[in-house]
Amino acid sequence: MKRLIAVTTRDLRLAVRQGGATFLALVFFVLTVTLFPLGIGPEPTVLARVAPGVLWVAALLAAMLSLDRLFQADFEDGSLEQLALSGLPMGGMVFAKIVAHWLTTGLPLLLASPILAVLLNMNEEGFAALMLTMLIGTPALSLIGAIGAALTLTVRRGGVLLSLLVLPLYIPVLIFGVSAIDAAVHGLNAKPHLLLLGALTLACLPLCPWAASAAVKLSLE
Repeated sequence: MKRLIAVTTRDLRLAVRQGGATFLALVFFVLTVTLFPLGIGPEPTVLARVAPGVLWVAALLAAMLSLDRLFQADFEDGSLEQLALSGLPMGGMVFAKIVAHWLTTGLPLLLASPILAVLLNMNEEGFAALMLTMLIGTPALSLIGAIGAALTLTVRRGGVLLSLLVLPLYIPVLIFGVSAIDAAVHGLNAKPHLLLLGALTLACLPLCPWAASAAVKLSLE
């Protein structure tokens, strides 16, 4: 466990050293959301109606933007192979890197989403649901994205292929996340949508690291 925590800590330190690249997803998220009022107009009613979808779509695209950082840099400099030969369980190592990815991508998106929700004039009833869906759903984005990042590890300029592989798998997260916020905004029970979103994330916890580790092993062979 200590060695797996060390892998996560190492990735966090590397992310901090990279500086601007670390916050690229957050900057993309903020810019994308702030462009919507300029594009569709400042009408408060319209902004409030589209706010849940805009926030979740922007968060999804921002998370996908940073997926190539998961394994690519370590693969190119040989660090990934050294980690694989160190005796660490491959699934545990992959999970540690996913945790680091969420801490540098998903967590900033979670913290920024309420501020941007105010910009989009979201109703107060939807704020709690927004935070819960981001807290539950963004880990699933990192977990599912790890599979795509591992499958395209040896593909030259595989960013487009990565997007095509991952985007359809993100759709259930998007649907349940937006539905929970919409239900809360309209005074309905958001619990069923949150439970489905939580079940999806829980299902990804064991399956995605296992699938991603298998893909990483194939790439290293």
